[in-house]
Amino acid sequence: MKTQLLKYRGFVLGAVVSALMVSGAWATWSLMRPDEAGARIVKGNGRLDVQRIEIASKFAGQVLTVPVQEGDTVQAGEVIAQMDPSDYQAQLQGVQAMRQRATQAMARAQGEINVQRIKADVAQMDLNNVQDLRQQDLVSDSEVRKRRAQRDGEQNGVHIATAALGEAKAAQAEAEAGIKRLTQAIADHTLKAPVGGRIEYRVVEPGSVIPAGGRVATLLDTSHVYMTLFLPTLSAGQVQVGDEARIVLDAAPHTPLPAKVSFVSAEAQFTPKQVETSSEREKLTYRVKLALSAETALAHAGLIKAGMTGNGYVRLRAERDWPDQPPADAPNPGSRVSSLQW
Repeated sequence: MKTQLLKYRGFVLGAVVSALMVSGAWATWSLMRPDEAGARIVKGNGRLDVQRIEIASKFAGQVLTVPVQEGDTVQAGEVIAQMDPSDYQAQLQGVQAMRQRATQAMARAQGEINVQRIKADVAQMDLNNVQDLRQQDLVSDSEVRKRRAQRDGEQNGVHIATAALGEAKAAQAEAEAGIKRLTQAIADHTLKAPVGGRIEYRVVEPGSVIPAGGRVATLLDTSHVYMTLFLPTLSAGQVQVGDEARIVLDAAPHTPLPAKVSFVSAEAQFTPKQVETSSEREKLTYRVKLALSAETALAHAGLIKAGMTGNGYVRLRAERDWPDQPPADAPNPGSRVSSLQW
């Protein structure tokens, strides 16, 4: 009796294990099988992220004006804030005076060179005349040496004046570099938007004194929008950078946004707690980013807001068309939409 009971327990245990294996295989096949439209589509939920750009000052100083408000749409090159550049303007005036002094020193050195060259030419002619007279025994050797020394002295004067000219040119170049540096520093006191976008935060007010690197505002680059998904291994293993995707926001279920996979994590990680799923979360997932094109992002700039929740869909078979509507296993984001939109 005991032997029969053990055999029965073994049979039941084997049946349970077999059932679990079949169930696991069926679940795996179900995840991998094509959908009804013949195009394998994987789905995940996430939140929209918009690239943030911190507008900060390169220099310490006082903020004069902040002409933008939170929520304003700005164009590339539009002024975000104006810092007080008076200290650098005063330094610029001093360097400009140095350049003027160097320019005058160059003119003086050039004039001295011309004078010294004339004196050197005259001294050379005197030496030549004395050497002719010495051949006729009309002057002494000491007179020839005297004229030669005078000629050498005048030639050295030319070299000295030339060196002074080089020094003046170097001073002028230094002043020019200082002017360029200070002019750029003054221009940098006007903080401009590097790209078009929307002001998310205005951090300071006119009259505030901020340190170097102090933040003035946060700009959202509305042309750089993406959604981050966390897909399980079976799905992420088939996703490639460049695959076509769609983003359906909870706030706009009738407006699927075309996107592309721009990033697939090379390593698995645990699903963050803030990512909710309709079924039990898998422990290990891969981070995948779906990026909107700049044209799509700008066309829907009024709709797109950072942090909006929604679903992302990735098509793994490019030769297939998108279905008329999302897969049946996903929550229907709205009424049936055309394949061109979806």
